[in-house]
Amino acid sequence: MPTYRDEAVVLRTHKLGEADRIVTMIGRRHGKIRAVAKGVRRTGSRFGARLEPFMVVDAQFYVGRTLDIVQQVDSAGSYGADIAADYARYTVAHAMVEAADRLTEHEAGTPHYLLLVGALRSLARAEHPAGLTRDSYLLRALSIAGWAPSFVDCAVTGAAGPHSAFVPQLGGVVADAVAPPGAVRLDAATLSLLGALLAGDWEAAEDSDERTRDQASGVTAAYAQFHLERGLRSLELQDRETA
Repeated sequence: MPTYRDEAVVLRTHKLGEADRIVTMIGRRHGKIRAVAKGVRRTGSRFGARLEPFMVVDAQFYVGRTLDIVQQVDSAGSYGADIAADYARYTVAHAMVEAADRLTEHEAGTPHYLLLVGALRSLARAEHPAGLTRDSYLLRALSIAGWAPSFVDCAVTGAAGPHSAFVPQLGGVVADAVAPPGAVRLDAATLSLLGALLAGDWEAAEDSDERTRDQASGVTAAYAQFHLERGLRSLELQDRETA
């Protein structure tokens, strides 16, 4: 019987039939995993609660024709309950797993897995403000996918910065000589925060004010939307709630 074992983080689930679920995960070694968890919606399920979004598991799978089958599940990181207990963290977590699902549609690996697990763990423990955790995750996940933004030197010419014109389509900040008309202009504080979020410099990121965080969030969302080719539904819901 062809089987494999992997650590994985649960991204989303869908109902299947009366008692089963299709679970979508990112595995540490096997990348994107879509598997059927049989009977998990029954009251007496042995591992139904472990296969919820934001949970990290050590699982064994049977290789199926179209979808794999979950055979065994052990908890490796129970972050779901702590995240769900706070609405801001809950919506942020949804934005992160939605982005992870999109970014790993064709290729996933250990760096994506480790980044997402670290972000969910930090979010569950409330180590940093939820919005900063989300924006740092998005910028770093896009970088892993090959779309690292530039917040200092010109993304087009390489000319040394700082530069203030930000153009998502061109890869970040650009020199005035190549900036298109109407390009968004960012102040030094916002660029500094974006750089800190990309680098994981939490001391500098948490030293920012609310206005700067809001502007950095808008820039991050625009950059993510361009490279993911459509907006993140979870981010759009958060925008409506804070409007």
